Amino acid sequence: MQTRHGTMNTERPERYAKQLAGHWARKGSSGEEDGATVIRFDTGQVVVMRAEPGTLRIEASVPDDGDPDRFAQVVKDHLERFGTREELDVVWA
Repeated sequence: MQTRHGTMNTERPERYAKQLAGHWARKGSSGEEDGATVIRFDTGQVVVMRAEPGTLRIEASVPDDGDPDRFAQVVKDHLERFGTREELDVVWA
């Protein structure tokens, strides 16, 4: 797997993790694993989100033959759209 790591500063990290998991639920499975919200796509991609005070930590992974930058951009676009009023910004390391 190829993984991109990012953060999004927000006072409501749990809310955005839950919203993204609900939005993509039909594309695979989602649930809580070891304190993180995890989305597993039927096509192999995985998103792991950990809510911390003031921050949502995000890992976006794709199979080795995938495009991690493109998938990270899709995750970023969705989260930022959900938080338009807060002017959220996902920053990838």
